[in-house]
Amino acid sequence: MSTRSVTHSTFVVERVYDAPPARVFHAFADPEAKARWFSHPDEWVSNEGVMDFRVGGRESISGGPKSGPVHSFSSIYQDIVPNERIVYSYDMHMDDVRISVSLATIEFFPAGAGTRLVMTEQGAFLDGHDDAGSREAGTNLLLDALGAALAAESASA
Repeated sequence: MSTRSVTHSTFVVERVYDAPPARVFHAFADPEAKARWFSHPDEWVSNEGVMDFRVGGRESISGGPKSGPVHSFSSIYQDIVPNERIVYSYDMHMDDVRISVSLATIEFFPAGAGTRLVMTEQGAFLDGHDDAGSREAGTNLLLDALGAALAAESASA
């Protein structure tokens, strides 16, 4: 019999973007806009994913190195307040092994002409397959990618 464990952790990541809350919210709500920053390392292969951005809607995407394992993200939107808040629960798998289950809250606050984004994640990391430090590092990379996508959008406008 294998040893099972769960580690609970909460982390908060903040960013300030030089874009109004409606534009930053749109980067999460619109599938094409989200695809520009919510991605994987260049050397990975992935599926197209699906996104149904509404309360009760689901989002999923998977991918990984060509040699494996496949990393899968599957979420359900629990609460959406346009331009103010998104709450979703999600689980992550590596191949067929569930590695975590989380609740994420993203809040959008006006900050001058820009937006202060606050993302809080409460996670249950399962059986030593994942941990909060790795997840927080990945979240930071994604939010940096969001910032780059917003900056590129502004530069091309």
